[in-house]
Amino acid sequence: MPVSVVRFNLVEPGATPASLSARYRAALEMAAYADEHGITTVQTEEHHGVANNWLPSPFAFAGAVFGATRQIAVTVSAVIGPLHDPLRLAEDIAVLDLLSGGRLVTVAGIGYRPEEYAQFDVDWKRRGRLQDELLETLVKAWSGEEFEYRGRTVRVTPRPLSDPHPLLLVGGSSKAAARRAARLGLPFFPSAHLPDLEAYYKDRLVEYGTEGWTMMPGAETPLLHIAEDPDRAWAEYGAHFLHEARTYASWQSGEIRSAVKSGATTVAELRAEGVYRILTPDECVALGFDNLVLHPLAGGMPVDEGWRSLRLFAERVLPRLGE
Repeated sequence: MPVSVVRFNLVEPGATPASLSARYRAALEMAAYADEHGITTVQTEEHHGVANNWLPSPFAFAGAVFGATRQIAVTVSAVIGPLHDPLRLAEDIAVLDLLSGGRLVTVAGIGYRPEEYAQFDVDWKRRGRLQDELLETLVKAWSGEEFEYRGRTVRVTPRPLSDPHPLLLVGGSSKAAARRAARLGLPFFPSAHLPDLEAYYKDRLVEYGTEGWTMMPGAETPLLHIAEDPDRAWAEYGAHFLHEARTYASWQSGEIRSAVKSGATTVAELRAEGVYRILTPDECVALGFDNLVLHPLAGGMPVDEGWRSLRLFAERVLPRLGE
């Protein structure tokens, strides 16, 4: 069976507190529905100070999802590591690991928006060193033993359930990220389909004498929406996908390599690109992908339309994927 993912970033341009609260509650109800119907993973992410209300607190959201579900995993992809206090993050992840029975997956990246570093008064130029410290601290902290941290002896409790520790991947699209993952013996999560970077990571594993593996997006990793009539859905809701695509584009320089990278300036151009796809259930089944990512609330999508997409995916796509 393919891996099935339902993605939430809770974007809503022009939201009121009431409308955003309704969106958050709908996302939790969708996560519970996804869990009941055998969807593999809820994926969420972290961005700060964004005018369209992008989710800034993925671990708080993950905790709510775990409270509403029993089996589904939650992947935070990605937490912006240098913006977090390492000891507090170790505690938060340990508690979520215990609460969920080991269902949390954390991808640690360093981000690509200097504005977010400025908001938290974190030095952008030190992000690599801060990321090294964070990752090293998390692994030590989850042992439950005392260790040296910034010149003092500390101990983080409670120990997480997962052995040897909660699943932690190093995310990124640079050789520095691949080296960091290999040096620490952590799995590597390239931010796009980058076989050359995967090979570089494997070479560094040999160099450092460590063990690891990669979780890499496929060559095609479109964000999906399911509709009976894709033409109608593009006409009515394409602006929501375009909003998200243009937001990503405004953040990403030419060096940033991401699975979500679009140069579209119109809905028609976005549809032709294929980064976002609206498909019928039959078309979705016919893709034959190993990894299907549904994005039911993309770019402020109306909640009712998001539910239609999720139900079509769960009831008319998933049952046919194992045939």
